[in-house]
Amino acid sequence: SFVFRKNKPMNLQEVLEFRRSVRVYDEAQKIDTQVVKKCLELSTLAPSSSNMQLYEFYHVTHPETLKKLSVACFDQTAASTAQELVVFVVRQDLYKKRSQAVLQFEKENIRRNSPAERQEKRIKDRELYYGKIMPFLYARFFGILGFFRKLIAVPVSFFRPMMLQVSENDARIVAHKSCGLAAQTFMVAMANEEYDTCPMEGFDSKRVKNILNLPSGSEINMIISCGKRKGNEGIWGERYRVPFDEVYKKI
Repeated sequence: SFVFRKNKPMNLQEVLEFRRSVRVYDEAQKIDTQVVKKCLELSTLAPSSSNMQLYEFYHVTHPETLKKLSVACFDQTAASTAQELVVFVVRQDLYKKRSQAVLQFEKENIRRNSPAERQEKRIKDRELYYGKIMPFLYARFFGILGFFRKLIAVPVSFFRPMMLQVSENDARIVAHKSCGLAAQTFMVAMANEEYDTCPMEGFDSKRVKNILNLPSGSEINMIISCGKRKGNEGIWGERYRVPFDEVYKKI
């Protein structure tokens, strides 16, 4: 079994305070690729809408590929000085495969853990949800299917609560949100190991997809650089946050 390297234990608040978007890494300080991989494994524990998990993680350690990706990231120092890069990729095009995988798991899960008298109904519910509803929701065809889903959802909403975010772009946003949750979990896990990260959205997505040989149906969610910060040069001074009273609304 894998055992994390620990310099000192941190509680959750300390981990979150340690995590900063590091712009310059100390290239002399190496990081353990296996630790990064384990943090990516932990990121799969992040919540995912309907448990579809429509994402992939590309853990880049090869020097030549790192150089190519740095160029695609405009050679910003967060990329050019990084020890490793992780590209978080949304794979909405895998919706059929993933929905079937979840369905098969749920069937066995129900058989193992549900009362016998409820199993049949619960399995039928999962077959409807993952066998029909999820494929229908995530399918794309030049916006036409999304428009059709809207035609169904809007009239229903006049009579009862109904999810209205069913366009093809809405489904795309949902997939990206789930991938973003996994990316955030990864960065927290890395901070717990006293490793630094920087989430980057400044990149040429077409070039990144070509470098990684990604299919046309994939989309880049973000690229996260990894390493150890180079002293005070690694971060841009103190952290700014909007005053909490401006974002906190108690109802």
